[in-house]
Amino acid sequence: MNIHHLELFFHVARHGGISRAVRHMPYGIQQPAVSGQMRLLEQDLGVRLFERTPFRLTTEGDQLYAFVQPFFDNLEPVAARLRKGTAPVFRVGASEMVLRDHLPGLIQPLRKREPRLRLALRTGRQRQLEAWLLDRQIDFAVTMLETRVATRVRCERLLRLPLVLLVPRASGLKSPEVLWKGKSVEEPLITPPAFDIFQQHLRRLGIEWPAAIEAGSLELVMQYVANGYGIGVSVALPEIIRHPKVRVLPLPGFPPMEVAGLWVGQPTPLIRAILEEGRHYIRARWPHWSAAPA
Repeated sequence: MNIHHLELFFHVARHGGISRAVRHMPYGIQQPAVSGQMRLLEQDLGVRLFERTPFRLTTEGDQLYAFVQPFFDNLEPVAARLRKGTAPVFRVGASEMVLRDHLPGLIQPLRKREPRLRLALRTGRQRQLEAWLLDRQIDFAVTMLETRVATRVRCERLLRLPLVLLVPRASGLKSPEVLWKGKSVEEPLITPPAFDIFQQHLRRLGIEWPAAIEAGSLELVMQYVANGYGIGVSVALPEIIRHPKVRVLPLPGFPPMEVAGLWVGQPTPLIRAILEEGRHYIRARWPHWSAAPA
């Protein structure tokens, strides 16, 4: 018997049905996948383990549940005993800016709760971070939402950052509306990767403005604008857009860029703690842009 099929059957039997099991599963999995694997388990055993509607274990299902229940019920207590005496590791993925400038302020309160806490940090963007979460290579991620969040990845939106244009201070441009007078913009555009939300709104305005330079980070966008290579698009974080050679033009009407915390399955105590610290941190620094629940 496939051990994963037995684990899924344990949750189905424990919670009284497939849909309820999916809602309470300690990791993300879709209902059709559970249904298919339950059929495979029944085919392998040659018996029907439960009636679907209304849910009821068969005699064979009762026997199998009695066999697997002690093992799966005791997994967490055994894991806790094995972990006792070892320092917990919290694996976090985010952009270099988040890990460098903001994560230390969130981790410090966690270290007070758990002085032995060890960190493993990885830099990446949304799709890469989601893949690491699903592969269990990291526990938690903070990222700008470049696209729809992947299935099985849980998400809490924390921050909504207004989009802005960055222009060289010597430029005579005073308002972005001047750029929208034609169907296309001649000035070179400098953009971070996957700023699709900006391009989508341009298309709604009927404007064509392809990127001339795709910079690898928001900091690079700022540097290239400061050096006179074109106009940049960024977010309104003061620590990113403050530069003596650059002016900032707001983009009213453009949708904001969202920053979110991502994880898989039920949030662990460490994940719940860092989300709580993140909400406090954001409301203290950027109260007008907070998207986190109070």
